[in-house]
Formats: sequence, structure tokens, C-alpha cells
Amino acid sequence: MSQTIALPAAFAPVPYDDHEVPFIALESVSGVGKSTLTAILAHRLNGSGIHTLAPPHSGWSDAAHRMNPLPNLAFYLSGLLHVSDRIRRALAIGPVIADRYASSVTACQAAIHSVDIAEVDRMIAPFRPYLVVPDHTFYLRCSEETLRERMAIKGDTKQDDTDLFAIPGRLKQLTANFEAVAADDPTATVLDTDGLTPDDLADLITAHLERHRA
Repeated sequence: MSQTIALPAAFAPVPYDDHEVPFIALESVSGVGKSTLTAILAHRLNGSGIHTLAPPHSGWSDAAHRMNPLPNLAFYLSGLLHVSDRIRRALAIGPVIADRYASSVTACQAAIHSVDIAEVDRMIAPFRPYLVVPDHTFYLRCSEETLRERMAIKGDTKQDDTDLFAIPGRLKQLTANFEAVAADDPTATVLDTDGLTPDDLADLITAHLERHRA
């Protein structure tokens, strides 16, 4: 990842006490099952499930798709900074599970705008000191056949979902981007999800957390 610089004091995040509970991020292409798994983990860990596009940004995503590349990136970066504040506050109460986080912004923006992930990371780098760093990031992957099966029963299909198969090369590029980001992420654990239920994956993740807590 690119090096970061210190933020001016006026733009530094509001300080909160260091957290003693885990901050977990789930990353993958759309449709793998992040939202379902987020809800299960939040219940099991008595924590909070948070999507990277939290309100009010979640209500503006359709308009963001019509923006030019730089405003589009700025929109998702703004959402990421905003959700980082929410995560800080939530960690004072209990564990936090994020349905997407910084890795998704890098991987998705690079694929959508056909640029290298290093270029997106360079744009984000000055703002990284603001972001809460996950304790664990789980990168979920599956075969295209499994993804199509899961997407067919997904109840809240969005443009990002349909673009995966409608835009030639989009799924391949996104998959490669997530693999590259995961390889450079010291918090990463890659989980193959083919043949596994959301509860199976939750079992794997909670076991991983227990091993690291021991």
C-alpha cells in the first residue's frame, strides 16, 4: 500500500478510546454473501453490523453512478471516512462487522474506471490516517457458477450486481483486484465459500477469532 501522511489537526478524526473488541471487515465482489454473513456475525458476537455506504451516503448511490470518475471516487471516499467515524463510536460498545470497507473502495474503483489499483490507492493514501484499521479482514471468494446461483436469489439486486455479468471483463477484473489487495493486506484471511453456508462461514470466522484471542 502507498505511504500515508499525517493529517492536519483540524481534519484529524475525533479521538476515541482504543478498542478492546474486534473490528472485522468482510470483502468480496457483490453477491457472495457479505450482508447475510455480517448479520450472523453481529448476532453471534453481540456486535454491530455496518455497511460502508451508511446513511446518508446509502441514499445517494444511484446518483453517484452517474458522476464522472473523480467525483465518483470522492463520493465513495467520503462514505468511507464517514463510516470510519461510525465504527469508532460503535467499537466503544462492542465488536463491529463491516460489510465492505477500504479494500472494496480500492478494488471496485479501479475496476469501474479501468485503472490500476495502485493509482486508486495513491488517491486514497492521504486520508488513510483517518481510517480505523480492521483487526481482521476476511476476503470471501467463490466460483463464477456459485456466484451466479447466489445472485439469482439475491433479493436486493443493484447496478453493481448486474454490472458484474453485463459488462465484459468486470467480474474477472474485480476478482483480480481483490486478490491483489488481499495479498498486500496484513489483516487478510482468504476464505473460499463454495459449498459453505453462511453459518459454516461464521463458524470458520469465529474459530479464527478465538485462535487469535488465545
